Amino acid sequence: MDQPAEASRPAGTGPLKVQVRTLAGREVVFDSEGFLADSLHWTEEVARVLAQESGLEVLNDAHWQVIRFLREYYLQNGRAPLNRQLKAGLGMSLMEIESLFPGGLKLGARRLAGLPNPKTCG
Repeated sequence: MDQPAEASRPAGTGPLKVQVRTLAGREVVFDSEGFLADSLHWTEEVARVLAQESGLEVLNDAHWQVIRFLREYYLQNGRAPLNRQLKAGLGMSLMEIESLFPGGLKLGARRLAGLPNPKTCG
């Protein structure tokens, strides 16, 4: 069951709206735009549920290649890859990557991969 909640932010910025949802049998916290609050709570099953919610009934090999690359890069470097790193690492054009995900790269692929909201990255 989805439940709205609030988490604290630095002084003067107001409360951060979050949503606690039960996905794949576990509670997962999302920000107000549907990004995971903690990328370590990501699982493949969470990605599948989020994909279905965005209109992707099945994640194929190309989807998983992008998702896994984004996750591995983020976990190793503490940030999402730059576009040139993404293209080189996947051997795909940005248009090919964007076309795989409703919402494109930032609102689609990054969200399914459990990366932080691009708006909150510094």
